[in-house]
Amino acid sequence: MNATVSTPWSAPLAEGPVRATVPVPGSKSITNRALVIAALAEDVSTLHAPLRSRDTLLMAQALRALGVGVADNPADGSWTITPAPLAGPAEVDCGLAGTVMRFLPPVSALADGEIRFDGDPHARLRPMGTVLDALRALGAEITGDALPFTVHGQGGLGGGQVTIDASGSSQFVSGLLLSGARYDQGVIVRHSGKPVPSLPHIEMTVAMLRAAGVIVDTAQADVWTVLPGPIAAHDVVIEPDLSNATPFLAAAAVTGGEVTVPHWPSETTQAGDGIRELLTRMGCQVELTADGLTVRGPDRLQGIDADLRDVSELTPTIAALCALAEGPSQLRGVAHIRGHETDRLAALRTELGNLGAEVEETEDGLRIQPRPLTGGPWQAYADHRMATAGAILGLRVPDVVVDDILSTTKTIPDFRGMWTAMLGQPVGVAG
Repeated sequence: MNATVSTPWSAPLAEGPVRATVPVPGSKSITNRALVIAALAEDVSTLHAPLRSRDTLLMAQALRALGVGVADNPADGSWTITPAPLAGPAEVDCGLAGTVMRFLPPVSALADGEIRFDGDPHARLRPMGTVLDALRALGAEITGDALPFTVHGQGGLGGGQVTIDASGSSQFVSGLLLSGARYDQGVIVRHSGKPVPSLPHIEMTVAMLRAAGVIVDTAQADVWTVLPGPIAAHDVVIEPDLSNATPFLAAAAVTGGEVTVPHWPSETTQAGDGIRELLTRMGCQVELTADGLTVRGPDRLQGIDADLRDVSELTPTIAALCALAEGPSQLRGVAHIRGHETDRLAALRTELGNLGAEVEETEDGLRIQPRPLTGGPWQAYADHRMATAGAILGLRVPDVVVDDILSTTKTIPDFRGMWTAMLGQPVGVAG
């Protein structure tokens, strides 16, 4: 699957308070974890309401390339996953999906044959050495230390204990845990280094493995033990993607409006649920009911001092809100997002600065001092979260032009249509 074509987009200006109900597609994080777990299970599983975006379609296609059956069910939009012996030779296109490039090498170590990984140009810059070196320590044979690389599958893996520095991404831990039950000795992953970011994503992995009957011991801090054993087939209903919902909730926050996202779970392992506390601290009214999550924006947003380590994917959304708030903000604990789809700290500093905000990049975050903003080009850097941050700013700042709105298809199939529908505009009105 090729990278999306850059498509400039004039972000629509809100004519008044945004008032809308916005259904949000399923969680990318849950969908891709569920695909991997189902592919390694003993029998057929079904994923209900899966997200169909670039990242999840790349994951599905990669599993098909390894021999797994991933069948569409047009009647209800579900996927049926039929496990099969994993085999190469195969080519895996990672696109720019961290979950594909970090979750599938541990799966490929179980295959018989060569599995070659590559992806978009920027994906070749993303850190991979941690998971590849860990697999080597567990007995895998791998050529290369970053994309492109090749896993020389031997039909299984001994497994055992490995110590890694996962301070660059929680995905390094999740990737090893997802396949660990299929290794001869299981896997014990020990983290040594600065704190692991985005711990809720590891908690999500552990919860989903346990739901499939896998025994996972997390009693010791920074140590995760997966015992060898079968993975049970089961049906999974995918929750709405709470991180993808945050730009729409932000629309209420910056316009003094009211936006409801239906089917917001009362309990979840998704890190995006952290938006509730953050918006409350910035002055919004946030209410979770049986109808969903409703955010009502204040007359004036307040700046915030926040450690976003566990919810780092929300940084672009929160940074956009801070640039439109009253008073300074400091965002901390997110040094690792320099290694995401782009260097998000540098990108936010540059793009917010170009619109007129005063932004300082710190060792682990940003200091943002709001200033009067003016329109102009907003570079997305092929990063879906940067693109949606530009859309948020465009609600209040005239003439913001996002250079690559289709980068949002990475996790939201039709962001542009959803955004303009939220504003009550025809889809074509925003250019």
